[in-house]
Amino acid sequence: MYNKKQEHLQRIKKGGTDAINYADGGVCIMAKAKKDIKKVVLAYSGGLDTSIIIPWLKENYNNCEVIAVSADVGQGTELDGLEEKAVKTGASKLIVLDLKKTFVEDYIFPTVQAGAVYENRYLLGTSFARPIIGKELARIALEEGADAICHGATGKGNDQVRFELAIKAYAPDMAIIAPWREWTIKSRDEEIDYAEAHNIPLKINRETNYSKDKNLWHLSHEGLDLEDPANEPQYEKEGFLELGVSPIQAPDKPTYVTIHFEKGIPTAIDGKEMGAVELVEKLNELGGANGIGLADLVENRLVGMKSRGVYETPGGTILYHAHDVLETITLDKETARTKQYLSIKFADIVYNGQWYTPLREALTAFVNETQKTVTGDVKLKLYKGNIINAGVTSPYTLYDEEVATFDAEDVYNQKDAEGFINLFGLPIHVKAVLDQKRNNK
Repeated sequence: MYNKKQEHLQRIKKGGTDAINYADGGVCIMAKAKKDIKKVVLAYSGGLDTSIIIPWLKENYNNCEVIAVSADVGQGTELDGLEEKAVKTGASKLIVLDLKKTFVEDYIFPTVQAGAVYENRYLLGTSFARPIIGKELARIALEEGADAICHGATGKGNDQVRFELAIKAYAPDMAIIAPWREWTIKSRDEEIDYAEAHNIPLKINRETNYSKDKNLWHLSHEGLDLEDPANEPQYEKEGFLELGVSPIQAPDKPTYVTIHFEKGIPTAIDGKEMGAVELVEKLNELGGANGIGLADLVENRLVGMKSRGVYETPGGTILYHAHDVLETITLDKETARTKQYLSIKFADIVYNGQWYTPLREALTAFVNETQKTVTGDVKLKLYKGNIINAGVTSPYTLYDEEVATFDAEDVYNQKDAEGFINLFGLPIHVKAVLDQKRNNK
C-alpha cells in the first residue's frame, strides 16, 4: 500500500486524473491534470489577487481560456472598468452578475432574523456573500462547459472554504484551482511585484495596501498596521473609512429613524416603503453619517488562527439592533432564549461556509416560525456611534402595561407571588433543611 500511495503522489505532481482505491478501503480522487484544463471560470473582483491570477493561469495552465465572473453584491464603483481590465490581462470575456437583491433578501435578511452574530461582534458581511457567489460560479461553469473554477482566496483564510463548499453543493465534480495553494508568491508585496512585471494596472499602492472586502452590507479592512492588535485603527485618517465617519467626526445633533418590520423583515424607513437593497443603502447612509457600526475585533478563523480586522457595517448594525428591540416585546421568554442559543450555531454555520446544508435549512425553518409575530415599528436615536432606543410598538406585543404597572391595578394579585416563590424555591428549602439535620448529627 505504501508503494501505491507513493505512486499516487507522483501522479498528482504530474497531474493524474483518475481515482486510486487503497487496500485499507480509502479512495483518493486525484486532481485534474493541468493539460486537461482548457477552460476556467474565475471569480474576478479586479482586486490585487484576481488581477494577477488571469495571466498566472495563462502561464501555468497551458494558455487556457479564462472566463472572468464578477458578482455585483454592492461593491459600487469597484466594478467600473473591470471588463476592459479583465480582457486586457487575458480573459476571453467578463460576465457581471447583479446579485444585490437576492443577496439581501435570501442571505442577509434571514441571518438578521436569526440574530446570528459571530463571536458577539462580527455581522458576517463577507461570510454570507461567498455562498451566493460560489453558487453562481458553479452555474456558469456548468453552462460554459468549463473544466475548473478558480478563486483568489488565500490558504490561510475562510473564503477558500466558503467558495469551495458552495461549489461542491452545486457542481460536485468540478475541479477547483486555488493559486494561493500552488504558486510561489508569499505576500501582497510579491503580488504587486508580479503585477508590475506583467504591466497589470492596480488601484492600490504598497502604502495603502489593506486587504479589503466591500459589499452592500459592509467593508472590511485587514493587514498593514492592523495586523498588530496593539495599534489603534486610524478612523480619523482621511481615506481609511469609506462607508461613514468616526464617531468623533459625527454631528453633534442626533438623528431619529423609525424602521418597520413585517415578520422580521424590514420593509420601511420613516413610513416610506422600500425594496430590500434601497433600505440597506438608506440605513448605510444614515448610520455612516452618525459613526455607527465600527467594529475592531480579533476573530477566530475557521482554519485555526486568530486574525484582526476592522469592519464598517453601519446599516447592518442598525438593523440588528432594531430587530432585537422588536423581539423583546413580540417573543415569549422561552422562545427568545432558545433562539438566542441557536443563533450562535447559525452564526458558526454562516461563518464556516455551510449555508447549503440541511442544518442551516432546519434552523432557518425554526427562525421563520419565530418571526410570525415580529411585526411592528422601532424608533431609534443615532448619535456619535451610539444607537439609543426611542420607542417600539407592535400589534403582536406581549407587553401588557396593566400587568406590569407600578400603579394601582386589579389584574395582578401580588399575594399569588408567595405561593410561587415557595414552589420555585422548594429545592433550595429542602436542601437547606436536610443540610441542617446532617450538620446537627
